[in-house]
Amino acid sequence: MILVVSLAGALSLILIILNSGLSKKMTQEREKPSPFECGFDPKSSARLPFSLRFYLIAVIFLIFDVEITLIMPMPIIFSSTNLLTLATLSTFFIMILMLGLYHEWNQGALEWDN
Repeated sequence: MILVVSLAGALSLILIILNSGLSKKMTQEREKPSPFECGFDPKSSARLPFSLRFYLIAVIFLIFDVEITLIMPMPIIFSSTNLLTLATLSTFFIMILMLGLYHEWNQGALEWDN
């Protein structure tokens, strides 16, 4: 049993050393990691900056989308529940939506042109 474990460990170590030795990149390869632009050196960075404003709008959309999804079955529940309970629940969800919208508007998160 000890022989099998030591043989497996030695084989793994040999393969790791062999892999790290074969996978070394040449420092002379300047063209391979650079982006290809019709054979010319690129004029600007190939990476575009990520818009944090777009991400914030997407998260706000998801939050409001979940709230709308919770409100949509309200007419179906209307026949099986008490009217006061349904009105209270609907008002609660709509107030959460309105408060969230007011807060985002007040913080300036909905102004896209900045």
